[in-house]
Amino acid sequence: MTRQALTTVEADFHERMHAAQIHGLWELASQMTRHPEPKAIAHMWKSSLLEAMVRESGEVVPVGEERRALQLFNPGLEGRWATTNTMIAAVQLLLPGEVARAHRHTPTAIRFIMEGAGAYTAVDGERVYMEPGDLILTPSWAWHDHGNETDKPVVWMDGLDVPLVQALNAMFFQMYDVPQVPLSKPKNASVHLHGHVSLNPTWVKERPRSSPLLLYSWETTWQSLNALRDVDGDAHDGVALEYTHPQTGCSLLPTMACWIQMLRPGERTKAHRHTGSAVYYVVRGAGETIIDGRRFAWGRGDIIVLPSWALHEHANVSSRDAAVLFSIQDRPVLDALGLYREEALGENGGHQKVISSFAA
Repeated sequence: MTRQALTTVEADFHERMHAAQIHGLWELASQMTRHPEPKAIAHMWKSSLLEAMVRESGEVVPVGEERRALQLFNPGLEGRWATTNTMIAAVQLLLPGEVARAHRHTPTAIRFIMEGAGAYTAVDGERVYMEPGDLILTPSWAWHDHGNETDKPVVWMDGLDVPLVQALNAMFFQMYDVPQVPLSKPKNASVHLHGHVSLNPTWVKERPRSSPLLLYSWETTWQSLNALRDVDGDAHDGVALEYTHPQTGCSLLPTMACWIQMLRPGERTKAHRHTGSAVYYVVRGAGETIIDGRRFAWGRGDIIVLPSWALHEHANVSSRDAAVLFSIQDRPVLDALGLYREEALGENGGHQKVISSFAA
């Protein structure tokens, strides 16, 4: 058989195979990459842009059936509802006197309070009141609404595992039949029950997958960070603390971890990379993060996305003040599946060569 005849036979076979919705592994070998090659890219939303868009959204977008939440789409994900391949971050505004109608959904949500005090999230009949820097949880399938009875706007960063839930075809959503769920618990009840450091009520036998503590206050968080100001910390992340489930010591949520990390004045971490993505919010300070050789200069209120397996290192450019980063990460999923891997940069003293800078 001639080579031309063989090629014709091969082409005919492939055509019939594809028509039957079958593909050969030899055609897909390029997708078995030597390391992760995510479509999500490193990106940053500057606080000046976010503040302007949030302010304008309050003037032109009413709170109706849905929230006034600005979703941060990753430019590399072709218009998908996603900030990373597994998580979506957003910035939400609630004006004085407004109520965001009660609903529930299978995606899990966190709220990190950026601005304003005294508003609340109500979760399954418990009102959790907000202060700047607080972390508030909304577990999967919990009824929740938001209300602002103060005279000032309240703004927070949302983090949800929407892209992961969509990929698993496990999305459920339901509106409550009235605007707010009736209150059935004292305000901040979960804090009174579960908010005792290293101490848990013995009579509570339930061990939910998501943390039963709904509020992690900034006051407690900042005290913990400050107490560790003089320790060595991690070479790649500085003084990094993970918010944990009070009963199990595990991550807060089955699909998302929350971290708070402090970079001391002048501190520069070494570069590493790991499977799993993250979204950072700059709580305070000024610095830079180098991601795959690209410098992202950040300040308070900026939001930065880190794709999986991207080399990254952080630096605090101030010689006087600490910088603090809050982040959501999908590491619990990687850990549960045995897919978490980490690798340090072993050249150039552990630091990357900067080849470009992000321009907003």
